[in-house]
Amino acid sequence: MPFDTIPLTEYAARRTKLLALLKRAAALVFAGAHRHPLTDEYRPHPHFEYLTGIVDEPNAVLLLDPSNVIEARRTMLFVAPLNPEVDKWDGYRSEINKALRDSIGIQTIFRTDALGRWLTAAVKRSKRVACLHPFTDYNHAVTPDLEIFNKVAQRIPGVTIDDHTETIAKMRAVKSRHEIAMIQRAIDITAAGYEAMFKGVRPGMNEFAVQELLEHGYRSHGSRGPAYGTIAGAGINSTVLHYQANDQTIAKHDLICIDSAARFGGYGADITRTIPANGKFTKRQREIYEIVLKAELAAIRAVKPGVTFARIDKAARDIINNAGFGDYFIHGIGHHLGLETHDITPDAPLRRGAVITIEPGIYIPKEKLGVRIEDNILVTRDGAKNLSTKIPKTIAAVEKAMKR
Repeated sequence: MPFDTIPLTEYAARRTKLLALLKRAAALVFAGAHRHPLTDEYRPHPHFEYLTGIVDEPNAVLLLDPSNVIEARRTMLFVAPLNPEVDKWDGYRSEINKALRDSIGIQTIFRTDALGRWLTAAVKRSKRVACLHPFTDYNHAVTPDLEIFNKVAQRIPGVTIDDHTETIAKMRAVKSRHEIAMIQRAIDITAAGYEAMFKGVRPGMNEFAVQELLEHGYRSHGSRGPAYGTIAGAGINSTVLHYQANDQTIAKHDLICIDSAARFGGYGADITRTIPANGKFTKRQREIYEIVLKAELAAIRAVKPGVTFARIDKAARDIINNAGFGDYFIHGIGHHLGLETHDITPDAPLRRGAVITIEPGIYIPKEKLGVRIEDNILVTRDGAKNLSTKIPKTIAAVEKAMKR
């Protein structure tokens, strides 16, 4: 059964689970500020989106107060005050009323100027707070929850600050059936974009035209756009891992390394295919491509609950090393996938329900030849399921898809 949204009951269940894991510690989750309304699309912090589903309330804060005797106040949402003058520019926002509470499934909502009072009451009662936002390096700003908790601890004696930065990470690492369906929908939309791209690529095109074929395909099939910046690197650019200029002309015998995928409902796919510009691989291109494909398939076979990324990486790297190209595989094997392309990854082996990427590659700049193949893999009860099999991957399938 396809799902187009995450139900409110699932967000509520996530919050209930988190409250239990926090025990008595109070916690804050911040949506984050809108950067520039004309140039930047707003997305909340993924922790906030994961727990609420709210994507249009910049500067909102979720207060989790598990020791509150009133059940409806164990989860409190604080939203920015209404500003009619700003609303004329950025969009009209709702008053706090029953309709708003029912629409988001949270019954206790206040404006952000009331946060201090309610947080102080929670901390005085529990004398314990929990940091949920991932910690930053010393040369970056302190996370907003830790910054506030340090101030609270200066005002309330005996407050303990706990590290719970892995708690939501572990929750997000295991996808629900609704999340898996959303990711699958993003992958299926991505497949439609790749189908259009396979048919439309020609030598002499600009790399940006390849990007446009893909992204137009995504938007034409239900996506609001790509999950990340499309990479369409031809020739020497196929060896640049995060190449995004996409402004060079594609030569007849170039390989094009294409790393691009759609997003749907907040969840994204992450797919890479490497194709010959003229529709036919050369002998050398075939040689390198087959090694990478063999490595990718070995890594996928290694995926199962309890396995680490290190073990999966070794399965692919052994094949590439044994073929003599170890120095040309210069990145890791993959990452978790979800609300973020590089989804937050807990320090733990894979669990059933995780969705990860597998993406080995060989990059030889002196030959202007780079090959990467990437699929999206669901960790099942006793193995793995490739969610992106609709997108051609073997040499025969790619050449067939590109046949004029």
